[in-house]
Amino acid sequence: MSLPNPEALYARLRDQIDKAFPDRSELGLIGVHSGGAWIAERLHVDLGFTLPCGFLDSAFYRDDFSERGLKDAPKPAEVPFEVQGRTILLVDDVLYTGRTTRAIVNHLFDFGRPAKIELAVLLDRGGRELPVDAQYVGKHWPLKPEEAFVLTQDDQGAFRLELEVKEN
Repeated sequence: MSLPNPEALYARLRDQIDKAFPDRSELGLIGVHSGGAWIAERLHVDLGFTLPCGFLDSAFYRDDFSERGLKDAPKPAEVPFEVQGRTILLVDDVLYTGRTTRAIVNHLFDFGRPAKIELAVLLDRGGRELPVDAQYVGKHWPLKPEEAFVLTQDDQGAFRLELEVKEN
């Protein structure tokens, strides 16, 4: 199977956000570690966001933490702007069950109550377990439960996409 080109997906996502938010002077941009953080960093530069970019890690806020544990050391939260009353654009690489998004929203509320939260993802792979949907999507690409997209970034900042298949 030929995978979608992540750079083309990024361009599509960037264009959707550019059109939806012509004035980004008060928009809070938060990337979800790690793939969403990479995408948010590029969006921040490419679209000229005024406020600094924020980053959150879902590790301690997941409802399945007792099952998953920690895969990596959690990254510190960075929210360098006032959340209270602000529109927030969360950015993640892949939307699957919705559990990461739910965890990030819970974490975000530790910083205040936003006026509105919207979600942008590079890929929506389907398979939702929670009622979560992205407003901005690079591409919808359904996968089997044992498959997963893995986004990486090279030294020049270009995105690469691989398909990982879990052994049963």
